[in-house]
Amino acid sequence: MRKHFDVGSMMVIIVTFVLFTIALFAKGFTHDLLLEAGVFLVSVKLILMAFKNSNNVKIFQKELQEIKELLKEKQ
Repeated sequence: MRKHFDVGSMMVIIVTFVLFTIALFAKGFTHDLLLEAGVFLVSVKLILMAFKNSNNVKIFQKELQEIKELLKEKQ
């Protein structure tokens, strides 16, 4: 799990889930549950987007390194 998410993302997931659980028991199963679930899902979505962006950056860095190596060989 650690290789997929950084420490900050894991902390956000844990804190958001704990607060969601507390709100669930404090508010009960009312219409406010939809609001709490929405906040939780937005947090998870942002973290997943950051993870995907991180993977894309790693791929781009690898491709740029390959291009640099090809240019050095050509010179």
